[in-house]
Amino acid sequence: MKKNFKQELLRDLSRYKNKSLVKRNAKFFQTYKGGYGEGDLFWGICVPHQRIVAVKYCKDADLKDTEDLLRHKIHEIRFVALVILTEMYKKGNDNIKFNIMQVYLRNFKYINNWDLVDLSAPLIAGDYWYRNSLEDFWEYAKSGNLWKERTAVISTLYFVKRGRFVETLELSKLFLSHKHDLIHKASGWLLREIGKIDTKPLILFLDRYSSVMPRTMLRYSIEKLSIEKRKYYLKK
Repeated sequence: MKKNFKQELLRDLSRYKNKSLVKRNAKFFQTYKGGYGEGDLFWGICVPHQRIVAVKYCKDADLKDTEDLLRHKIHEIRFVALVILTEMYKKGNDNIKFNIMQVYLRNFKYINNWDLVDLSAPLIAGDYWYRNSLEDFWEYAKSGNLWKERTAVISTLYFVKRGRFVETLELSKLFLSHKHDLIHKASGWLLREIGKIDTKPLILFLDRYSSVMPRTMLRYSIEKLSIEKRKYYLKK
């Protein structure tokens, strides 16, 4: 591990600051009062540059220092920390995976926007919950917290890619009456992913619930179906 891992990473990342992107990112991630990202702060760094820095420091990463970065007030620094954690998780043994999952859970309040959730939920939480107890999974799903709920949905991408659909279908049913568009999008996306592997469970779900599905969820879920099928479910 580099002696000044955090300081060097922050110095390298700061070189990519772009003032012209700060305002755009603040608007895009709804940091205004009442927005889902209210109060978040940005350096205006694009994702490719965040990933360049993360990859550079992955091999020298220390879990404690990376946890400190995950608690940083700057959004892009938290993103980089999560990239590093996902890489550490993928390469780790069961004990390392357990420790990273504990870091993930106890610092979840810092994973507070959809990009941070979508980056980490399948590769950390999804993998861990797939192989272990689903107690925390269901706690997140029923928490009433937007980011925990989205994490539960997006984590099942790991399940779906391995042919396990039951949790995704249950969450999609649970969130039929959810008020937030970000949950509708996530549920629809995962239903679509099921359909890409096996259309039967998707069609069964649509036949039963398409008439009461939020429009966004429905549109996302049917994107890969035939034109005729899409028209049928949109009219229904």
